[in-house]
Amino acid sequence: MLQVPARIGGRPVGAAEWIEVRSPYDGTPVGRVPALTAAHVAEACTAAAAVLARRDFPQHARAEVLERAAGLLTERTEEFAVTVAREAGKPIADARGETARCADTLRFAAVEARKLAGEMIPMDASRAAAGRLGLAVRHPAGVVAAITPFNFPLNLVAHKIGPAIAAGCPVVLKPAELTPISAIRLVDLLVEAGLPEDWISVVTGTGPATGEPLVEHPVPAVVSFTGSVAVGRRIQRAAAGKRVLLELGSNAPVIIEAAADLERAVAAVRRGGFSYAGQSCVSTQRVLAHRSVYGAVLDGLRGAAGTLRLGDPLDGRTEVGPLISAAATARVAGWLDAARRAGAEVTGGEVHGTLITPAVVADPPRHLDVYRGEVFGPVITVTPYADLDEAIALANASDFRLQAGIFTPDLGAALRAANDLDFGGVLINEVPTFRADQQPYGGSGAAGNTREGPAYAINEMTELRFVSVSA
Repeated sequence: MLQVPARIGGRPVGAAEWIEVRSPYDGTPVGRVPALTAAHVAEACTAAAAVLARRDFPQHARAEVLERAAGLLTERTEEFAVTVAREAGKPIADARGETARCADTLRFAAVEARKLAGEMIPMDASRAAAGRLGLAVRHPAGVVAAITPFNFPLNLVAHKIGPAIAAGCPVVLKPAELTPISAIRLVDLLVEAGLPEDWISVVTGTGPATGEPLVEHPVPAVVSFTGSVAVGRRIQRAAAGKRVLLELGSNAPVIIEAAADLERAVAAVRRGGFSYAGQSCVSTQRVLAHRSVYGAVLDGLRGAAGTLRLGDPLDGRTEVGPLISAAATARVAGWLDAARRAGAEVTGGEVHGTLITPAVVADPPRHLDVYRGEVFGPVITVTPYADLDEAIALANASDFRLQAGIFTPDLGAALRAANDLDFGGVLINEVPTFRADQQPYGGSGAAGNTREGPAYAINEMTELRFVSVSA
């Protein structure tokens, strides 16, 4: 089996034990990565602190590296997409899309590296400061500990290390143990593009063995994490005194108004609720349909779900692949069984080996996990509402407020939704699954406390220093 070493301080690193990375579709081996320990994490943090102290990687050089890496990644789209498809079980068409987005993310980060600046302070605005020149300049906040999830093993890594490079912050990266190879390959590509070899260390292993020691180590000044709410809260407690950036979960709602284009809405939900088997923080989960069109929406979504093609992620015709693990499959199947026992009508949701057929749950009781939790599987619920007031109240009645959507031809309703939906993003005539890599992306409540997108993440990874010059 292919052995893929980790990286610490610019050198490849192995370990006494190795973690086998296998396809979640059929269990075929993808490669092995070292099962590192807290001692390796400490070594990586020490190396990152030494890099930070050098201050020898100026803005123009950082931008050039990011631009070259984007170009190299574009040339090797298929190579990277196949790696993503194999280790994450993501359909190859979606994996190609993720690779293209990753290149864009690096390009956006390059732009931010070139224009990273502060601002002039109007010193003459006060009598006491008159006659001075005032500047607020941005400096790297310090070493960034980046902890990334399995579901976008390439682009979500880029959303952390791209802005960190642009900001001038060395990184210790801990990728998801189920999908680490894409991350290692991306760092290798950045080094090939001219990144100093010791700028990013990659520590592979489990959360307890490497993630927790990384969060608790005194060197990282910033901890950036994407993953579950439960783990995010533990990180926040363990990283007291650090800047902690959390992008967490969601059970994203979409409102379908009575006068909406139902064909367009159903097609969008088909894509947003079931792509990558629903394994996205903003996968469309709660469909709220006006009572007058509820039956038509429910029938349309049942029919649409039945047209999805399940199968091998490497088959270009596949639209829905496996969940990431047998445990994830069992959990989703259990939630659907609970919905059936509670009397909800469930269409689909059948387990076939590593695959679950897309499921549509009609008007489930509100206490069920499939409605109030984050399913992270190919499941949508459909709930009727009487008026827009009720729809907005239903949408907002969630701990996870990352993104929401509404389909309506009524500008007034759209503006009201944009104002009253308490989410980090509100998408008009689009499902909440949509994300542009340059947008400010993040949520409120249990969904997180930060905004990603290179222009916004770089602000989180830098700090302002005030400089006053007197003649």
